Amino acid sequence: MGDPTMSAQREHAIVTEGLSLWYGDFQALDGVSTRIRDGVITGLIGPSGCGKSTLARVIAGLLPQRSGEIYHHGQELPNVARRRTRNVLKNIQIVFQMPDVAINPRHRVREILGRPLDLFIGLSASARESRIDELLELVELPTSYKTRLPGELSGGEKQRINLARALAAEPEVILCDEVTSALDTVVGKAIIDLLKKLQANLGVA
Repeated sequence: MGDPTMSAQREHAIVTEGLSLWYGDFQALDGVSTRIRDGVITGLIGPSGCGKSTLARVIAGLLPQRSGEIYHHGQELPNVARRRTRNVLKNIQIVFQMPDVAINPRHRVREILGRPLDLFIGLSASARESRIDELLELVELPTSYKTRLPGELSGGEKQRINLARALAAEPEVILCDEVTSALDTVVGKAIIDLLKKLQANLGVA
């Protein structure tokens, strides 16, 4: 009989065991254990300041935990992104709460979406351009937007670009850090509906 814990770790896209993290004297995470199944939307609910964003950043390798482990299909991950393999970085993407965080204001949408394609996929110039068009269509934006600068986009459009940027890596998991909280109710609902559609069509968790 195999170890049931190891079996669970292999069967899930992400497993965390006993994650703890401190900001100085303040404990932001205290023994957090989670399971994220392949192709399933998992929600984390809690009041402001309870550690939701911190947990997402720890899983993504942007903050190192003080204790505990993170597993990706049974593989224990280093606690910082720079020590993770390119394949792991490709598989686990994050979209931030504020739409401007991941966007260089001096880069056009073509460059923003093209960078992860260059880093993780590797395409010819014509295939790269076609894939950028496909990504814009996936997030329900016109392909003409690829020539725009972020300053020419609304908050909801910027968040769609952030989603497209994450999807460019063809990930297994997208960590969404309160991606609608900076948007008005109508735009936020549209983003939620888009996430549901992407999960159903692409099988991304």
